[in-house]
Order: sequence, then C-alpha cells, then structure tokens
Amino acid sequence: MADTIRRIGVLTGGGDCPGLNAVIRAAVKTAINEYDWEVLGIEDGFEGLIQPGKVRPLTAADVRGILPRGGTILGTTNRANPFHYEVETDAGVAVFDVSDDVVRHAQVLGIDALIVIGGDGSLRIAHELMQKGLKVVGVPKTIDNDLQGTVVTFGFDTAVNTAMEALDKLHTTAESHHRVIILELMGRDAGWIALKAGIAGGADVILIPEIPYDIEVVADKINTRNRRGAKFSIVVVAEGAKPVGGEAVYQAERQVGGERRLGGIGETLAVQLKGHCEAEVRVTVLGHLQRGGSPSAFDRLLATRFGAVAVHLVAQGKLGHMVALQDERIISVSIADAVAAQKFVPLDSDILLTAFGLDICLGNSRQVIEEMQAGG
Repeated sequence: MADTIRRIGVLTGGGDCPGLNAVIRAAVKTAINEYDWEVLGIEDGFEGLIQPGKVRPLTAADVRGILPRGGTILGTTNRANPFHYEVETDAGVAVFDVSDDVVRHAQVLGIDALIVIGGDGSLRIAHELMQKGLKVVGVPKTIDNDLQGTVVTFGFDTAVNTAMEALDKLHTTAESHHRVIILELMGRDAGWIALKAGIAGGADVILIPEIPYDIEVVADKINTRNRRGAKFSIVVVAEGAKPVGGEAVYQAERQVGGERRLGGIGETLAVQLKGHCEAEVRVTVLGHLQRGGSPSAFDRLLATRFGAVAVHLVAQGKLGHMVALQDERIISVSIADAVAAQKFVPLDSDILLTAFGLDICLGNSRQVIEEMQAGG
C-alpha cells in the first residue's frame, strides 16, 4: 500500500483539545521521514474540503515548535458536517448534502488518504465518507474520553489536570468562607472528567450523567459535614448531570453542530441546595479552560504515538481504522466499532468503589447505585 501513496491529508474536527498539534507534528514528520510522502493540512475540519482556499502543504518546518502548543494550527469547527451543511440564504438557513463534493475535492487535490483527528462526531462523518470512496484513518480526540475501542483519548489527561488544579484553588476559598462551592465541568453524556478530577481534587460530592442525583442525598452529605465541623464542601458536577426523574440543563442559545448546548446545571444545583441546606453556595463554571493550554506529558506522548501510528496504518492499507491505546500498546480498531456507542462510566467500576471508600457522595445512595448496576 505504501508504494501507491504519494500524498496524504490531515484535518482536525470538532472541539479543540490539548495534543492536537502533537498529532499533526508526528503525522507530518513520520510521513516525510519514513515514506517520503507529501502532506496537506486541511483547515477548519471538513470545512477545508468544502470551501476553497483552506488547504496548504505541511513540511517539517511548518510543524517545528508546535509540540507544546494547545489548540490546532489547522483550526477546527463542529459546524461543518458535509452531510448536513448549513448555508445562510436570503430565505434563512438552508441545509445541503455536500459529501460528494468533499470526496471530489479530495480527489482533485490528489489526496490518497486522509487522517481525521476527531471525536465521535468527526469520526462518524469520516466513516460515512469512507462509504463514498474516501480513504480514511482516524485518530481519537476528545477530552470527554467517551470513545469506544481505546482506553483513553488524548486531551483527557490535560483536562482532568486542569480541573484538579481548579479544585485545589477552590478548596482554600471554600474553607476560608465556610461555603459550598460547585464546580461545573464538561461531560455531556459521560462523567469521566468529573469523576476522575473530583477524586483527584478531593471533592465531597461528584455528580455525573450516568447516575441521576437525589438533591436530598446531596444536601444530607453537605449538612452532615457541617455538623461534623467541616463547615465547607466541594461539589463537582458534569454539565450533563440530571436529577432523578429530571432532564439535563441546556443553554437558551442556538444549537451547535446539530445538538443543543448544555450548560447551567451548576446554577440549577445551587438553587436546589439553597432550599435544603443553610450553607452559602457559590458556582464556578470551568468551561473552555478545560480545552485549552499546553498538553500534559502523558497527552504529548500519547498524541505523538497516535499520529505516528496513524501514518503507518495508511502505509499498511488499514483504511477505515482508528488508532487506539490498549494494554499500553497502540493498536487499530475499526472506526465503525469505535463510533457504534459511547463509552460511559461503568457502574461496577473500581473508581466508583474508590469513591465509596472515601465517603464521596455520588448523588444517590450506594444501594440505589448498586440496584442500577444490577438492572443493567
């Protein structure tokens, strides 16, 4: 397969995260050094294969010095789905399927294979384009860590560390003022960031989408701490968390990428707590800080390994596959399998057992959580 490849493309799609530049750097250098291939950088995700003037050559000089940089030198977007492409017209927003144009544009550019660095949304698009003839290899990227097939995605470790550092700082002010401080973190459907950062940051309550919370259980945890003399509590909540029998909280603004935007659970929770406990409650929303900044050593190394192996997969003809970390080795899994379902926090996880042992409230009683586990 390597002998038939002369030029590959690289794009970053969806939300940004630390480590994207490390993947780009590794892919470019490996393609040039190992196979003497040309590399084209596709700007702004799939938008670069829809709109003109968004493709540029990438050389070793172009990727020099980008390893520690956050974000992506190619730009990214979560609004350019070729199968559902929105265009502003005089009559309003019109939606078109421009996927055939994307495949033709890639052919005109002489792209023999495309490396797509993205989360479940971008990789799902890549898989659909593969069905139309585009040769694709995927690299899993998401701070949410919710992609199947890989133990972890790059960007997740840095996001957890950012959240943990925020919790370290919130502890001192919460204790000084005898307050309950709620930290709202990202996590639409999966609570990996909230759970791991909450445990690492010494949170007293951790609320995740997988376990609907009972506000009385949460308030009882806080009131018990007050009675025992702690006089402050730290609550970590994933943006997709919801109460028992209730729904997640969404922002009122326009939907993004075909989905309504989550946000506001922290303030909602604060209002609920004020009716159940006497402590003063404050809310901090970490937001996009979790996506920014220089990648951790773990993410730099993982992203670099992913980028290099992605190029090798192209050379080996393993198209339609995604690089993945399993048992400390970088392997490949089919993109179709990776995007078939999200990876949620399992209710029988040893991480949850750790939280129970530390007397961390997970939003509901241990008995209820174990019954949820037993019920599947």
